[in-house]
This record gives sequence, C-alpha cells and structure tokens, in this order.
Amino acid sequence: MANQTGRGQQAQERLSQVSNHLGGGSSKKGKQSLLEKNPDDVVVTCALRTPFTKGGKGGFKDTQSADLLIGAFKALIQRSGIDPSLVEDVAVGTVLAPGGGATEFRAAVLAAGFPVTTSTKSLNRQCSSGLQACVDIANAIKAGVIEIGIGAGAESMSTQYGPGAVTEFSEQLEAHEEAANCKVPMGVLSEKMAKSKGIPRADQDAFAAASFQKAIEAQKQGLFDAEIAPLTVKWTDPKTDEEKTITVSKDDGVREGITAESLAKIRPAFSKDGSIHAGNASQISDGAAAVLLMKRSTAERLGQTIIGKYVQASIVGVPPLLMGVGPAAAIPVVLGKTGLNKDEVDIYEINEAFASQCLFCIKELGLDQKKINPKGGAIAFGHPLGVTGARQVSTLLTELKRTGKKIGVTSMCIGTGMGMAAVWVAE
Repeated sequence: MANQTGRGQQAQERLSQVSNHLGGGSSKKGKQSLLEKNPDDVVVTCALRTPFTKGGKGGFKDTQSADLLIGAFKALIQRSGIDPSLVEDVAVGTVLAPGGGATEFRAAVLAAGFPVTTSTKSLNRQCSSGLQACVDIANAIKAGVIEIGIGAGAESMSTQYGPGAVTEFSEQLEAHEEAANCKVPMGVLSEKMAKSKGIPRADQDAFAAASFQKAIEAQKQGLFDAEIAPLTVKWTDPKTDEEKTITVSKDDGVREGITAESLAKIRPAFSKDGSIHAGNASQISDGAAAVLLMKRSTAERLGQTIIGKYVQASIVGVPPLLMGVGPAAAIPVVLGKTGLNKDEVDIYEINEAFASQCLFCIKELGLDQKKINPKGGAIAFGHPLGVTGARQVSTLLTELKRTGKKIGVTSMCIGTGMGMAAVWVAE
C-alpha cells in the first residue's frame, strides 16, 4: 500500500500547490480553527435516517425507495421544525433506481410536503452517493447558490438489486485494461485484495464479530434511537402472503450472539479457499437518510438547533481492482485540507463494505481501532448503497454529542476505484 499512500501524499501536494497559487495558502487550519464558530459555517440542524432492514426479507422488503425517502423527509420536517417552503434544493444519492431516481425522487419531495418551488436532483457516485449529496448541497450553500438544502440518500436493494444494475461493456471499454477492471464484482476483487495484502480470515471474522457486538449493545442501550425515524409500511408475510401494516423502528439486520468462532464456520462466498463470506461483508439492505444544511447565520435567524457543521471533503481515485483502499487514500487528503492530524479525530465512521478492506485502511493509516465505528457498521446493520454516506452523518453527530466529543470523519470506498471522506464537527 506504499504506492497508495504515495498517491495520497501526491494529492495533498497538488492541493497545496493549487491553494498557494490561488492565494489560499494562509487559510487558518487545525483543530482550534475548526472549533471556531463563524456566520458563514455550513451547519447541520437535523440529520436522521430510517431503520435499515434486510434486503429481500426485512421490514422494508415491499417498500419502494421513494416511499422510504418520503418517510425520512417527513420526519426531518417534523423534527427540525423547518418551514418546507424555505428549502430550496434537495440532492438524493442513489445507485440502483431506474432512471437515476430523478422522477420518483422529485415526486417524493412533493409528496413529503415540500412545495413545487423546492428543486430536486438525484446523483450516483456509487457507495459515496449519500455523502456526495450532502457535500453538493454544502458547496451550493457556500457558493451562494442556495441558502437551505437537504442532502439525502435512498435505496431499495430488495426491489432493484441484481445483474441489471450493470450494463454490458462496449468493445472499447473491454479493450482497455483498467476500464475493463471497473466491472469486476466487488466481492471478487475484495477477495483478491485480501489475499494480495495478506489479511487473514481470522482477522476479518474478529473485526466483523466486533461490529455485530457493538451494534447489538448500542441497540440494547437505545443509542440508535436519536438518529432513527420509525416508519410505518405495508409488508407481505412470506409465509402466509398476508399483507400487514407494520412499524419498523430498529435495524433488523443486527444479530445477537455473533462471534469470530461462529463466523469461522461460514463457507467462503467467492472462492473455495477464500476468506470473504456473508458474515464479514456488508449486508444488502433497504433504507433512507436525510441531512438538513444551511449557514450558521441562517440557522440562528430561523431559530434552528445546530447539531454540527460540515468542514471539508475529499474525493480521490484508486485502481479499480483496489477499490477497497479508497478510505486510506481519501482520509489523508481531507485531513491535509483541514490541518488535522489523525489523532485529533475523535470518531471515524468508515463504511464496512468488507471487513478486509476496512481493516486494511485502519492499519494502513495507523488509526486507533477504538475510534472506528463505535456503534458497529455496515457488516452489522447494512449498506443501502446510496444511503450510507448520509446515514454516517446522523450516526457520527449523534455519537459525538452523546460522548461529549467534537471532531469526526466519515469515509467509504467506492466501486470502480475511488475513495471519499469528509470532516464534521459536533456542537
């Protein structure tokens, strides 16, 4: 990974050169600067998510992504007390929705109670789509394009996940080696990466078991309650075919009693002698999340409660076959932009696409594992592809507030070979 670390350092050097050239080299950076409060800060006044449920059999298996989004938006309006007519733009991350979700998400915004003057867009940067949606809204606020917006994510993997999500490659794409690598299934390439980087299955299973154990303990203590908005939906009982109305209030993929020993008994998923299986990889899930953003001065004028602020983000490319190293490449870049060192970050929310890749990134960056996903991660409660980046914001800010800590980073690897990261400060 020395090569990838070098890439991160090169990206930071290029960033510094551009900043200096544009006269930005003297900008205040570092922890103390981040903790200062300024009228132009882009702040979060509400961040929440629906529960995450198991794809194909969980509480949302019969619910479309747009309906999940409506639930998240209605809860956000109620919790924040925001006047819907003040929200100028909504960005929704999604990966699997037909047509990019553009039509139904615009309809969902209207159905949730926003007026026709509230514009909407959908976007797809694979696993970082939810974070990209938040960053796009934050940047629009910074640039003065809008004053108030929502970054969100929605995904129904139950109804839309499958082979049809990837189109056939043309001859030109197949003829280019790195381009052709973009379509290698993530499980297959993660298996290859685990072998090439020497990440033992025992380590992966131990990491995965810890994710389940942290999540079940957090669930028992009610630590997810503040970030979750329960949702009432129609659900068909697979045993009786009876349609019922149920209220989903917690993540139903979290399982009790998972240990490294129990995971060791599961058969590898991608090769007979492999190390990756259903128990140490992220779950296929359904869910939605939403984050309300505006300038500090706007929030104060409206009497909105500020729960945190967005600071900065990074997006980097890595080789497609090593997509899992994305956080290891992206995190140093965003830390460089903000002048933070890795130890000044109180909590890291790093998406657990696979235990192998998350473990590698933690070790490569030399991070304190106690700071990683303190309430568990996607292995334990799921990874609705376009939602995770927005979900992490609510999980992070809620936990920072509960523990009296301040600085957090959200990050994830991205299919086809990218990594994204962002710095947030709790208030």
